[in-house]
Amino acid sequence: QEQFVESGGGLVQPGGSLRLSCVSSISNFRSYAMTWYRQAPGKQREAVVTITAGDGTNYVGSVKGRFTITRDNAKNTVFLQMNSLKPEDTAVYYCNAPYAVGLSWGQGTQVTVSS
Repeated sequence: QEQFVESGGGLVQPGGSLRLSCVSSISNFRSYAMTWYRQAPGKQREAVVTITAGDGTNYVGSVKGRFTITRDNAKNTVFLQMNSLKPEDTAVYYCNAPYAVGLSWGQGTQVTVSS
């Protein structure tokens, strides 16, 4: 069983919006911080934003004010609302629990920002 299933990506024009979802099958989901990562072509995977178990958030500078992370513990789901998208946001987006041990990565969801 996949531990993380990401969805919601697609092709969008610069300035557009997308809402990503990540459903997790890990037990006790509500107790874990969750992070959205992205990997652009030819680059390493990077953390974009984290939401703690207490709903605290930490955004990387390039997405502050444009991206919003939320979680629904009843549905074991974390969301990423992305507004004012830029071509440099193009990447495969993944979610994971950064402080858990032994978790695999999902397939990710492709986000392409292009006119």
